[in-house]
Amino acid sequence: MSAIRSDLPWLSPLTWLKRGFADLQATHFAGAVYGLVFVALGYALALVYAYFWKATMGLTASFFLLGPIVCTGIYDLSRQVQNGVDVSLLNSMKAWLPNWKAMGFFAIILTFLMIVWARVSIVIFALFADQEYPHLESLFSQIASLKNIEFLMVWASVGAIFASFAFAISVVSVPMLLDRPSDTLGAIFTSANALWNNTIVCLVWAALIVVLIGLALVFFKPLLVLTAPWVGHATWHAYQDLVVNDEDALKASSV
Repeated sequence: MSAIRSDLPWLSPLTWLKRGFADLQATHFAGAVYGLVFVALGYALALVYAYFWKATMGLTASFFLLGPIVCTGIYDLSRQVQNGVDVSLLNSMKAWLPNWKAMGFFAIILTFLMIVWARVSIVIFALFADQEYPHLESLFSQIASLKNIEFLMVWASVGAIFASFAFAISVVSVPMLLDRPSDTLGAIFTSANALWNNTIVCLVWAALIVVLIGLALVFFKPLLVLTAPWVGHATWHAYQDLVVNDEDALKASSV
């Protein structure tokens, strides 16, 4: 497990976003290609949920299997800028190959977690609802209704547990698997350690991700063309700040 910095200012995520937007500009917004993938998946999720909700789970699983690989390309674009090499969208698409086994295993773990989360949500809704599984509009109306306060409390509490665990294991996992010859469990433990030692910083970062990705996904999916790669570039800088470089760690240990 790699060493973690624990002295970061709690507003560091704003700096990551600033650096991430600089990478967007430096790469001539090449990451928008990956953003289009997120837009397409967002529309696909909404469409399938609206007309055939039983297939939503499989599509969600596919989203999380593809997500880490898509994000890897964005991280690699930032790495190209950092290393001062010519920006290549094609090379970024192949960046996951050197450590594909570890990345694939991580994708499976995250996908399994999200499938369990989806199944638990269905069970919770079934316990509190007196009708068949709703369409999207019906779901929103039931969630917004104060008559379902018990459902809201249970669903939000269980969802918070799953979301916290998913975030804990993925704060820096994929950038680390891209940047170093790390194994999956080592990256997961490093990510969890980063959250443990920088809790406030990581919570601020999570809130910003919800604002930039979540709101775009719900209210205006085309905006993901910009916000998804922006968050991706910023995540690379989050990894750079949170995880100590191996050379720096060696120097520190020799002092």
